[in-house]
Amino acid sequence: MFEIVEKPLNLQFPLGHHLHCMVSQIPNHLGMADFACRLEDPEEKWRQVRSILELIAEGAGNLKKCHFLVLPESAMPSARVADALELIDGGFPANTVTMFGVEHVRLAEYRDFLQEHAEDNAEALASVLKDLDSGDIEDIPVNWAVTAVKEADGRLRVFLQAKSHPFVGEESLDSVHDLYRGKVFPLFRCQPVCFNFMPLICLDYVYRDLYQSNISAIIEKANELFFQSRQRLDLLVVLECNPKPEHPAFRDVVNGFYGEYLAYTPGVRDTITVFCNTSETTRGLKGSETSNFGYSSVIIHKSHKIGPVEHPEFASDDFGGLPVCRLRFGTRTRLYYFNLPLFHELDPRTTRVPLKIHGIYQPIGESWRRVENEDEEE
Repeated sequence: MFEIVEKPLNLQFPLGHHLHCMVSQIPNHLGMADFACRLEDPEEKWRQVRSILELIAEGAGNLKKCHFLVLPESAMPSARVADALELIDGGFPANTVTMFGVEHVRLAEYRDFLQEHAEDNAEALASVLKDLDSGDIEDIPVNWAVTAVKEADGRLRVFLQAKSHPFVGEESLDSVHDLYRGKVFPLFRCQPVCFNFMPLICLDYVYRDLYQSNISAIIEKANELFFQSRQRLDLLVVLECNPKPEHPAFRDVVNGFYGEYLAYTPGVRDTITVFCNTSETTRGLKGSETSNFGYSSVIIHKSHKIGPVEHPEFASDDFGGLPVCRLRFGTRTRLYYFNLPLFHELDPRTTRVPLKIHGIYQPIGESWRRVENEDEEE
């Protein structure tokens, strides 16, 4: 069962001003080993990830305002998680949130990571220990993600979550091809400025059966927040390594999330959904040769009234007639830096666009350079 656990955070975001987010659309080079999906070039991958972390730590120009850094599913070598957390702890400013997916590890290894950060992961650790006690599953692979939060007082907090979707075992009679199914998912509630956000891993966004659905559980929780405290789910982040990021299943969920007409859903109506996918040079997933990685995107409700735009690096549309405004990026390896719109609707008389691109960065050697002809936005 999909359990949402509230996690309070001390983050002093600017009051009444938009926040900033960087989406890292970078490639994964994957391979299967012992029924797990792992990075083929972990050291080269770590150098790329470290260059992104160092870019944010340096905070040149408008990057000093970055509040959320997002890297895709399976982007981090498991052996370098501690190094990444050390860099974030020592180099990132206060009030920053970093979300990244990690390559597969054995369930026993995932338990060890949870125990290392047990203070922030009590519910997830208890769930894993209970599952380990139920059978011989220590070697089952885990697809997982980390949310590292540098709080206002400089304290680093580390939260882990395991993907709930069943991976290739859904299409195989052989159970050893299956993934561990995570059951505990954090909902982060920031104070003193109220801001609520939640990360998911790829197909967790669409996972459902006839009796339950991850996304319906999230909507119900967000509605509960609204009716109890008049707060909402402000941000939903989906970490992907997906050759079909615009699959009809994703589109159906987006439509239901923002366009439900049979029941009013005030808890998610103003939610910003960020999809962070890998770039076009990703390889190693079976059956992905004829599909396209990339197309990370930002989706908000149609009430924000963003008109259609075409640009070499991005475009805006309504996702084929859905009740949304979508900012859709390309397929190349890029860092996209943009603002998160304020939760409230704009005055209908204004001409101001609530979502703006502040910068797009391309890889140059082992560093990143801003794509030319991009005007700096403050």
